[in-house]
Amino acid sequence: MNIKSIYYLVILLGILGTGCQPTEAPEAFGPVPSENQIRWQEMEYYAFVHFSLNTYTDQSWGYGNEDAKLFNPEKADCRQWARICKGAGMKGIIITAKHHCGFCLWPSKYTEYSVKNAPWKNGQGDMVREMADACKEYGLKLGIYLSPWDRNHPDYGKPEYITYFRNQLTELLTNYGEIFEVWFDGANGGDGYYGGANETRKIDRTTYYDWKNTYAMIRKLQPNIVIWNDGGDRGDLRWVGTEEGFVGETNWSLLNGTGEVEWGMLHFGLETGNAWVPAEVNTSIRPEWFYHPSEDDKVKSVPKLMDTYYSSIGRNGTFLLNFPIMPNGLIHPNDEKAALGMAKAVKESFAVNLAENTKAEASNVRGNAGKFDAAKTIDGDKESYWATDDSVTNASLTIDLGKPTLFNRFMAQEYIRLGQRVKAFTVEAFVGSAWKEIATATTIGYKRILRFPAVEATKVRLNITASKSCPVISNIGIYSAPVFLNAPSMARDQSGDISITTNDIGPVFYYTTDRSEPTTQSNLYHGPFQSDGKVEIRAITYDPASGKSSPVGIGKFDISKKAWKIVGVTDKNAGLIFDGNPSTVWHQRDGKMPMDLVVDLGAKYNVCGFKYLPDQARWSSGIITHYQFFVSENNKDWKLVNEGEFSNIKNNPLLQVKDFTPVIARYIKLCALRNTSGDDMAGYAEVDVITE
Repeated sequence: MNIKSIYYLVILLGILGTGCQPTEAPEAFGPVPSENQIRWQEMEYYAFVHFSLNTYTDQSWGYGNEDAKLFNPEKADCRQWARICKGAGMKGIIITAKHHCGFCLWPSKYTEYSVKNAPWKNGQGDMVREMADACKEYGLKLGIYLSPWDRNHPDYGKPEYITYFRNQLTELLTNYGEIFEVWFDGANGGDGYYGGANETRKIDRTTYYDWKNTYAMIRKLQPNIVIWNDGGDRGDLRWVGTEEGFVGETNWSLLNGTGEVEWGMLHFGLETGNAWVPAEVNTSIRPEWFYHPSEDDKVKSVPKLMDTYYSSIGRNGTFLLNFPIMPNGLIHPNDEKAALGMAKAVKESFAVNLAENTKAEASNVRGNAGKFDAAKTIDGDKESYWATDDSVTNASLTIDLGKPTLFNRFMAQEYIRLGQRVKAFTVEAFVGSAWKEIATATTIGYKRILRFPAVEATKVRLNITASKSCPVISNIGIYSAPVFLNAPSMARDQSGDISITTNDIGPVFYYTTDRSEPTTQSNLYHGPFQSDGKVEIRAITYDPASGKSSPVGIGKFDISKKAWKIVGVTDKNAGLIFDGNPSTVWHQRDGKMPMDLVVDLGAKYNVCGFKYLPDQARWSSGIITHYQFFVSENNKDWKLVNEGEFSNIKNNPLLQVKDFTPVIARYIKLCALRNTSGDDMAGYAEVDVITE
């Protein structure tokens, strides 16, 4: 046999050996991320810090006329901010260099409205410089927030302002080292000081800032940067349509490069989008973005922060958590405690990947050379991945744990350099001698984490049930995370159904209705249950995996609201004030203050008090400050039984409870005299009565 024959024989054997299947990498499918976007996505978790004149005026947005001399943080320490963020597991910090008021945290040479005219450090300070140095010391990346809207500058709304805006951008992007992200708030135009004009100015947010050329300048100054913008032009990243800390369970990293963006596209992405625009979930550790003393007791709990973790990073997004800086220039101890507590919880939850050092096999593997086999999902290499043949879009991958193993979390990652592909998948566990479905979901993307009640199994199977092209899965994780065992919460809706909930997925509840202490021998909660009249529910959260129980939660309910009706109101949403859900609200707009809410209780009761919960939303409205409360037996003859004000309700919109001497009543009337906004609106999240 000559050399030529041997050559062709080797080729033939090679073809036969691969079964005529491809061993080359799959081609990219659809839009793919840039290197800048990949670096940003891999950061996963980073911080906002909000600090400005608003901090000293107890405002959310400054008008631009606040005195620069207010800014004097006597203990300002960016190293403290960086130390806390590093300890919290964050990878970077975005500083609000200029908010809407126009005050600059750096000595900009283009305005006098900056730290150079503040008493802090005798006008010689530069907060952005100190932030940059602290980030460098602690190994964190630096980001810049610069508000496009400036309520102080006299040229805002005019063409000249764009030059000013770009000059400030140039200062920030050339004098402080590498910037990983620049953040432009979507608030644009409105009333302001504007150099003394004190007027309202409007702009066309789609054209005014000339984003195309502004972006080109940014990328030239900072080639490795990503741009976040909610200002009418597509940047590298997108808002998710809410500041409450979650993105949709279906989350495509895609949008169209041009055109209008609806809320659903922001929240869920767009499966058919032609541009890679991933989601950044931004929220504050407190209700507001700037510091307010009244919120010192409203810092998000560790379970709430973990909810956000799973609803952002765990849903193919990143997590941007804000720290409001105190007037003294430090992060509040309550905020630090919560952030470090979350870091501890994340570390404990994902300390051990139970899929490591196991065996993996797939229903289909691209080629047979081992380059794309199932083991690539558990080898710890983010650049390797399991892939199927091009024609296979439904496939399964099985992890053999080797022995019965308890777990409650499942994580999967796509190799997004080749695009986002998976549309739907399920997770099964081999329990005893049968497969059991434990979770279903839609998109994966960079990272997807599923939570479910703990299950003990010997095998775990990922079933990809729909994919836009052959799946490419780079990483799989299986974990047994500690369950949060906070005391459960209870609510009763108008129909009389009582529900019991907690912040985590996995624990169960035991409860009593006779005021006895609940144990695992008490009633097991299977779902909402009926309970009319006055009742006290006591319940515990129990984790079957660890055998641990929470403190006792207590829910006290007065008379049933089953027969309650709002008199003279046809709006079907009015019933939200009886639904037992504090996050739903009804706004009464049918007249001018004073405004009456009349409720028929359906029967006569000995009433001795009432409860009012105002709108609990971040930007709440219709919060009643001054009131009168009347009762009647016939809806004709009314008796005033209580009046006054809900003190400090604007800054602290908690449940208001008012008592009075018992009186027989079938009808109640809450008369709103004034609200926090001075307009003609009354908002109610919940209304209730207290009976003897």
